[in-house]
Amino acid sequence: MDEREWQLAEDFFSHLSNERNLSVHTVSAYRRDLNCLKDYCDQNQIARWGDLRVHNVRRYAAVNFAAGLSPRSIQRRLSGARSFMAYLIRERHIKNNPVAGVSAPKASKRLPDALDPEQMAKLLDIKGDNVTAVRDRAIMELLYSSGLRLAELVGLNGGDIVESEGTVRVTGKGSKERIVPVGRYALAAIAEWRRQRANLANVEEQALFVGRRGARISPRTVQAMVRRRAAEVGLPKKVYPHLFRHSFATHVLESSSDLRGVQEMLGHADISTTQIYTHLDFQHLAQIYDKAHPRAQTKKQKISN
Repeated sequence: MDEREWQLAEDFFSHLSNERNLSVHTVSAYRRDLNCLKDYCDQNQIARWGDLRVHNVRRYAAVNFAAGLSPRSIQRRLSGARSFMAYLIRERHIKNNPVAGVSAPKASKRLPDALDPEQMAKLLDIKGDNVTAVRDRAIMELLYSSGLRLAELVGLNGGDIVESEGTVRVTGKGSKERIVPVGRYALAAIAEWRRQRANLANVEEQALFVGRRGARISPRTVQAMVRRRAAEVGLPKKVYPHLFRHSFATHVLESSSDLRGVQEMLGHADISTTQIYTHLDFQHLAQIYDKAHPRAQTKKQKISN
């Protein structure tokens, strides 16, 4: 495939960055996936994007599967190729989308992990009143209180939280803003952090949370902090910032069953993304049923009762 054909891909990446406002990491993922498709085309003497046919794409998916790639990863590669072909159609470089009718092998649905309320309370019980303990407590309380993504949390500025209204203004995926409630424990932790923030932050720094050098805290620093705090309290499972978001969604659904409300707070564009948490909620209800309902109890349980 010559440079002129690959330039179409470069134009697509610019479109993703400039018109769709996708993050650098997302555009890099598209680039990696289209590079894989380009390699396949080169190996099979397909000189232009417009020469791709449905049977070529099906074989491309099959080759990926035979190489041990997971169905989820194949789905992602096909999705990226599908979006690229749709872009080429829009720009009138090709007439048909050869990826439109091709699907990957079905991936098994993996439910997101979550901490239970007792584990979360144990994790949030950070002792000490030094500046890093106060900051870490505010970070984790906010992650759990409002279900923020890690990138959303580190991107917060001081003015994004309005204590009087109990809200935080979040810039999510695609630069979309949303207003999310902040609970009283998180508000108290943030107020305490604001009182100490000047002891750590550079004078001109606008970020709400800062690292030890006084500049905006990095995602890696938050990840390392969460792992360290979880190890300190002896939590048995791997703990990472996104686990707070899963736990938030699960616990709110268990209490309210308000799927639309959780969708808005999480910033999901499609409610089907939020619906995965209803499976977790169902598991919780099923456990309660097994323990409490007379028809669900085993014979041995009934005798002991």
